[in-house]
Amino acid sequence: FMMKALGIDFGEARIGISCSDDLGMFAHPHETIQVKNVDPIKRIVEISKEKKVKRIVIGMPRSLDGSYGSAAKKVKNFIKKIKSAIPEIDIQTQDERFTTTLAQRKLQDVGHTVKSSRNIIDEVAAVEILQSFLDQNSGN
Repeated sequence: FMMKALGIDFGEARIGISCSDDLGMFAHPHETIQVKNVDPIKRIVEISKEKKVKRIVIGMPRSLDGSYGSAAKKVKNFIKKIKSAIPEIDIQTQDERFTTTLAQRKLQDVGHTVKSSRNIIDEVAAVEILQSFLDQNSGN
């Protein structure tokens, strides 16, 4: 049973947001939150309500050896903040070791230059995070 989900690519300056379709099968880019201009938690709560999502999938950064570093601690703190703001939502993490590289490669494939893709790279990374979660969990 799939549900509508939000994907999050967490960054200290920018947070990429993706959203699945109603069936929870395909992830689409939604927006990039500029952290210095917008309270990210407040915005995520707004998007979640607006899109009626039941689940949030957030990328969990790991070192190449699989260990969690300081970046993972920041994500864990961020998850705590989301949980206290919307306790009823299901939050899952997804290994995101290669998502940004993958996202960059996909954008280059469709002819984006690195400069033009800077604004959407985080959304595309969020799409990768959510899509890999959806793919792994479809049919469960």
